[in-house]
Amino acid sequence: MPDTDDRCETLCLHPEAITRAREALADEEALFDAAELFRTLGDQGRVRILTALSAAVLCVCDLAEILAMSQSAVSHHLRLLRAAKLVRPRKDGKNVFYSLDDEHVRLLFRTALDHVREE
Repeated sequence: MPDTDDRCETLCLHPEAITRAREALADEEALFDAAELFRTLGDQGRVRILTALSAAVLCVCDLAEILAMSQSAVSHHLRLLRAAKLVRPRKDGKNVFYSLDDEHVRLLFRTALDHVREE
């Protein structure tokens, strides 16, 4: 027997709430982009990179050492994070240093960690 605890017992509609929800769903492109962002964040390796970058600006060599990953694996993840506008590279001679892209990323990441740490 299906669990029905998450269903209404009687059909009732709330027009004002429905209108607000429909308006929130109107920007399909933004919703698609948000889903892609969360898909990018759905990998533990990339989350570990973002965690390290939230503490310091690091080059690929530093990240590989800290995370016990190969430089090629770190570079692969960084390419995806860069495409999602989550990290920003800065070339310094032969090294490339990475940081979180902006304060929005820092806030998004901090909020996610606060949420999962909540009791």
